Amino acid sequence: MPCEVAARFLILYGSQRGQAQSIAEEICEQAAEYGLTADISCLSKQDKYNVDSEIRPVVFVVSTTGDGDPPDTALKFVRKIKNKSLPHDHLSHLRYALLALGDTNYANFCNGGKTIDSLLQRLGAKHFYATGHADDGTGLEVVVDPWIEGLWDALKKTFSGMSASNQTDAARSDCTQDNNLKNASGQEKNKSDLEVDLHLLKLSEVHSQNEKTVTSDSSDAETHSTTLVASLKQSVPPLSESVLKVPTLPPSYLEVVLEQASTEGETVPSGKDGYHEVSISKAVQLTQDDAVKSSILLELDISEQDVAYQPGDSFDILCPNRASEVEELLLRLDLQMQRNCAVQVSLLKNSSKKAAKVPLHIPQNSSLQFILTWGLEIRSIPKKAFVRALADFTRSSSEKRRLLELCSKEGSADYNSFIRDSNVCVLDLLQAFPSCLPPLSLLFEHLPKLQPRAYSAASSSLQHPEKVHFVFNVVEFPACPEHPARTGLCTGWLVDHISSILQPLGTVPASECLGTSALPKVHVRPRPNSTFHLPSDPSVPVVMVGPGTGVAPFIGFLQQREKEHEMNQEATFGETWLFFGCRHKDKDFLFREELERFVHNGTLSHLIACFSRDEPDAAGTVNRPTYVQHNLLLHAKNVASILLKDKGCLYVCGDAKNMAKDVNDTLLEIIGNELQLDKLDAMKIVAGLREEKRYLQDIWS
Repeated sequence: MPCEVAARFLILYGSQRGQAQSIAEEICEQAAEYGLTADISCLSKQDKYNVDSEIRPVVFVVSTTGDGDPPDTALKFVRKIKNKSLPHDHLSHLRYALLALGDTNYANFCNGGKTIDSLLQRLGAKHFYATGHADDGTGLEVVVDPWIEGLWDALKKTFSGMSASNQTDAARSDCTQDNNLKNASGQEKNKSDLEVDLHLLKLSEVHSQNEKTVTSDSSDAETHSTTLVASLKQSVPPLSESVLKVPTLPPSYLEVVLEQASTEGETVPSGKDGYHEVSISKAVQLTQDDAVKSSILLELDISEQDVAYQPGDSFDILCPNRASEVEELLLRLDLQMQRNCAVQVSLLKNSSKKAAKVPLHIPQNSSLQFILTWGLEIRSIPKKAFVRALADFTRSSSEKRRLLELCSKEGSADYNSFIRDSNVCVLDLLQAFPSCLPPLSLLFEHLPKLQPRAYSAASSSLQHPEKVHFVFNVVEFPACPEHPARTGLCTGWLVDHISSILQPLGTVPASECLGTSALPKVHVRPRPNSTFHLPSDPSVPVVMVGPGTGVAPFIGFLQQREKEHEMNQEATFGETWLFFGCRHKDKDFLFREELERFVHNGTLSHLIACFSRDEPDAAGTVNRPTYVQHNLLLHAKNVASILLKDKGCLYVCGDAKNMAKDVNDTLLEIIGNELQLDKLDAMKIVAGLREEKRYLQDIWS
């Protein structure tokens, strides 16, 4: 009797902040609905799996971090399969699929997953399903959802091919695992089953046969009229009349108990993660009161801490959720009287969730208020799985229907418009759907860890010993139908936190007017950057592009160069170019006096500034440069000469969504024009600059 191939596969994930892990766990949970069994492991747990001898199909889910790097949890695995001594057929037995996560607002889109994909291919591994590249810039679910839908048919097809191979083997020999492995990798007749099918690339055309369908409850639905407009709370035809395909209900897996116990003495959860409590010794307004954005410089006193940094590094800052929002959430969950209760979290018995574990970011025996303040990202955008779970705790059938629409395949456009793009959080959903009364355990299962916010150092320790500066814009989210007006979580908190010491623009702050104990405190940890530093050879010329607060690391660069020149006046220093931009010369030209001093003493060779909202000058200048990329074009020959002839470096810091893309396009144009190359060849030159670490970015969205 021939052996049967068990319909079992392995999921391996590499996650930096939990998204890849969450998607991997979702795949694992859905597997049973399709008659399959999945095992799951983080790529860092190399004692739990062994791809060198793995005969099951493997599904990889891999995120990207930093400058296109694999996540920290995948680094050991990457080093292992990158070993050049491995033969080209080392993984020829391996059949795999890979889902890469990235963000097109950043360079090297999905490069973490692409790196692993190419290394597996180099070692002979074969795809059984097309690689997916999910873009967080437009919404991961746009690719993730259909990719997962198509995965099940691809897996079944793979198992079918493996089973047929086994039956052929059984006619010739005993059915052993080793023979199965050899035939799975060696028989030409199965090759077509295991290669990537081109039709799988049309992921939007793949439909799951196992999704739950939902129809509109006409008895409770609002009467449609031609005047209805879609919103977070209501839909319009055709969605309101559609049969819905909704995600599978995620299994519950946590049990939360609130106990009357002392929770006094709770502090910021920082010690074990390398954070240092430091004083904010200075806070200075850098913009005029009528500027569109308010920019603030902070000086941190690190004299009592063992903290070292270089210009180009950044610092993580711990910030809490807003007290008013925590209070609203407690009130909405009817838990305001239990705010000081100690929280006990354990795994729910008999949960069907695979590899369930209590989240490490939820500390045991802490108060509920402490956890909601410091542990959970209550401002995070709810994923569709969370929306689906909330629907099951909604009493009103019309409200439940709307939540199901928002998480359904048919309602993807509404989800993107009214939840994702509007930055809606769980509190907004609970306010919009008053009959939704979820248990606390559901929030603990779905809300991610509250993450620190990173800010670039805007100083050099040579010029400011025992201090570090950074600058930020106060982020503002205007009121919209989905939520009230609010400020950015960290920037809004910092503004409130430093209100007692904030000095207006143009004043000389007296940093000693308050005792150290009276100064506001903040918890920070250095976040070294492996590449975004000045060249070790000071004679190498540099071009810096930093509009707005993107100028911050370059202030540190120039302070460093200024001090190095003072200490070694005989040394040769290369040219320095800074392309800066802001809205108005007289309102938000950050660090203007310091930059002009750098030009005056020769530290900065060229300061090229543009002001996008200023009126044309009296001379009526035509085609006045508006943005930094326009000035780059005006100085194209200099930029090209520095990068191509003098082997200089280009640094870009600031907005990823628009500026960094425009600068990259401009660089392609400059190189193409100067070398008379088409766009493809220019792209190869730019890729080479990145590879040589001479085109570096520190960008954010």
